[in-house]
Amino acid sequence: MANDTVFVREIIPIDIKDGYLIDGFPYTGLANAIATESLVNNTAQFELAGVLDSELFPPISIVRDEVPNFPARILVNKELKLAVFSSYLTPHESIHREVAKTMLKWASDHKCSFIISSSAIKTDEDAPFVIGVGSTGEAKKKLRDANIPVLKNGTIPGIPGILLNEGLLSNINVIVLLCKARESGPDYRAGAEICMAMSKLVPGASCDLKSLLNEAEGIEEHLKQAEQDAGPLRDAIYG
Repeated sequence: MANDTVFVREIIPIDIKDGYLIDGFPYTGLANAIATESLVNNTAQFELAGVLDSELFPPISIVRDEVPNFPARILVNKELKLAVFSSYLTPHESIHREVAKTMLKWASDHKCSFIISSSAIKTDEDAPFVIGVGSTGEAKKKLRDANIPVLKNGTIPGIPGILLNEGLLSNINVIVLLCKARESGPDYRAGAEICMAMSKLVPGASCDLKSLLNEAEGIEEHLKQAEQDAGPLRDAIYG
């Protein structure tokens, strides 16, 4: 279950057949990572099931609540058939394609029904607003059933864009949620809105906006600190 640069190391048996995989890598801003961390924290019974690793990931341990963590982890809720690829660090653009392919292969190997990713779009609008993109008719129907508007025209860069394109070619259900967030504002509000949208798509997932907003601000600070600490290591790898 590996490609040339990014590989998965599973530590417990994983059964999420017909379930969901959520991509929690941070991209433009930290909204996606904040959303997935919030979803994990607000939904019980997640456990560490594996990690994503690579020679091109910064060599760093992220310690949270006395526990060392790989930068990119796989968290699984067996009851909900839900897996989250959770990451504290933004992957370098040069490995976006490999990360996306690893995610797609892992989802296919574990017979997931849907892959869900997200990103923030910076605008001057006051209120956050979530829209979605689907790679298949089934993915678009799921968005509409959840009362999430479907994007008609636009550009999705990076890993979410690769997931959509490959999902279209391989008939894999990929959903990308896009939150319109203020250009100058913090990411935690957008992260909370994305988390709420994810909870509409994944049966049994739990999110409460008020508690999310209080929690997401703290998550954003932790993620920013991790990015800052990893900066010199990333520079040494990529120059």
